[in-house]
Amino acid sequence: MSFHNPVYLVLLFVVPFTFYFRFRKSKKYESTILFPSKVLFSKNILSRAKLKLRILRLIEILILVLIIIALARPQKAEELSQREIDVIDILMVLDISSSMLADDFPPNRLEAVKKTAKEFIKSREGDRIGVVVFAGQSFIQCPLTTDIEVLLNLVDEIDVASKDVDGTAIGMAIANATNRLRESLSGSKTMILLSDGSNNSGEIDPPTAAKLANEFGIKIYTIAAGTDNSISRIPGRGIIRNEIDTNTLKDISKETGGQFFRATDKEALSQIYARIDELERSEIEVRNFTDYKELFRWFLVPALFLVLIYFVLKRYIFKVII
Repeated sequence: MSFHNPVYLVLLFVVPFTFYFRFRKSKKYESTILFPSKVLFSKNILSRAKLKLRILRLIEILILVLIIIALARPQKAEELSQREIDVIDILMVLDISSSMLADDFPPNRLEAVKKTAKEFIKSREGDRIGVVVFAGQSFIQCPLTTDIEVLLNLVDEIDVASKDVDGTAIGMAIANATNRLRESLSGSKTMILLSDGSNNSGEIDPPTAAKLANEFGIKIYTIAAGTDNSISRIPGRGIIRNEIDTNTLKDISKETGGQFFRATDKEALSQIYARIDELERSEIEVRNFTDYKELFRWFLVPALFLVLIYFVLKRYIFKVII
């Protein structure tokens, strides 16, 4: 407990002297009726009179002490903090072309990407995250949301594209994701683009799409997923040639102020997501302030109550005329 006006507490030292002067030095002013000798009263009457006077004096002292403490404005201080978090909007743009079934990332690229993406999502509590998938066309798998459970379930449902929409339309995927992010009011808008091929479909080329994203303040991190081998195997489908256009992915990230990453195995992919998680951390502003609760009522109210008791005792019970 602290006091807003502690100077009033000095008056507490005056209280003993005041009452000493009041009741020791000024006895001749205490009565309106004088008697020549106290032998005219029995010891019982005198002892009861002294007791009554002491009770009244004690109440007077308590009243004065309580009022002085109330004047000093006792307060209870509570240290509080306010956290302000700058929420980040993140769209994960994932390649689901048939080449994502290659088993160089066991059990295959797509399952490895889904697993590591879910780990990343779980680490981003408080941010809004969405998922766009693409092959020859792009689709919104989940709009921006803070509902992690719903998002994780929708990531589990991701599968490779059917043959009629197979391909790799990186430019269209970026354009679609940009359209989802452009009206965001978040101070930070981020796109994580993962692909294992090169752009071979769509009406918008990747450089044009990257410039469009940059105009809306969207940062793109690009990930090239696949081994350095020239070929990979898709179980049940045979051998495919690895044709990852790393230069285009590098240019996309450079245009938007992001970074390019190369993932040659599942462990490297996990490390890349962890690295992006570090780079795109929300800024947390903590404001500390003190909340003061006034406690003077806890002293003033009892003082007023004692004043009432004092008046009743003195006037109607003790019938004191001093």
